[in-house]
Amino acid sequence: MVRAVFERVAVIGGGSWGTTIASLISARVPTVLWARRPELVDEINRDRTNRRYLGGVTLDPSLRASVEIEEAVGGADLILVAVPSHGLRASVERLAPMSTAGAPIVSLSKGLEPGTAKRMTEVIAEVAPQHPVGALTGPNLALEILHGQPAASVLAMEDDLSAASIAALIATDALRVYRNGDVTGCELAGAVKNVIAIAAGMGDGMGFGDNAKAALVTRGLAEMTRLGVALGGELMTFMGLAGVGDLVATCASAQSRNRAVGIELGRGRSLDAIVDETTTVAEGVRSAPVIVELATRHGVEMPIAQQVVDVCRGSVTPAEALAVLMARQQRSE
Repeated sequence: MVRAVFERVAVIGGGSWGTTIASLISARVPTVLWARRPELVDEINRDRTNRRYLGGVTLDPSLRASVEIEEAVGGADLILVAVPSHGLRASVERLAPMSTAGAPIVSLSKGLEPGTAKRMTEVIAEVAPQHPVGALTGPNLALEILHGQPAASVLAMEDDLSAASIAALIATDALRVYRNGDVTGCELAGAVKNVIAIAAGMGDGMGFGDNAKAALVTRGLAEMTRLGVALGGELMTFMGLAGVGDLVATCASAQSRNRAVGIELGRGRSLDAIVDETTTVAEGVRSAPVIVELATRHGVEMPIAQQVVDVCRGSVTPAEALAVLMARQQRSE
């Protein structure tokens, strides 16, 4: 394993994934997790838990949390940002002036920015151009990784030397971290799979079985790949962990927030009612209209994503969306 060269790490965002990554890294390098809520910071520092997002799982005793972003970022030579996609720009704008010049900034968020349709690394590069950028993605359900179950991630970064050091820092005996220079493909796959997972959840909520799930995931992969390649991603990226791997995990897991939203939609509940009682962010809800807009702009057909948008907006029911998909013209696969 390559020896990591980082001496201090900042993780921005105290949700499930940010907390998990911060806990893993803190076992090797001094790490400060920034979170907005003082009560969460107190809980992490006092009890070594984040019950709201991770239940009673014990975090690494070396991890420190702070509500002061200056304390987290100051002196850090690696910054990982784990905030929802719609808030990433504001977070990076806030931390950039106080960050160490040249410190890599890695996005842990899977989505596209509303309004601009930019990928997270594009937003970071625009706001903090003096920093190398990357994205951590793949089938990474936080609780499984925190429990030490076998898993694999993908670090998408153009600079392979920096990527090797960061991957070595994150990897554990139970977590393999692969490198991939196709940042565009990896990030688009991570955004689109959330939308397909909402559709998969709708099928589950409507009581459908494995045939329906297999068809949905496979055709969803086709949509993801078409858009990704049209925007410059590499075909093989979508056949790997960042593509089909993440898609399968998110469409099948009971821990998937996007699938959970889809299940409730499939049962006939409105999106507003679902969101009102949810404490975590389902990125696919916000990403879906951005992805459809991007696909339209580039002449890419994404019928499943379009139906997810229509159901979320309340313009069709899940049953009506299914009827639209099943009535599409027969053609070669």
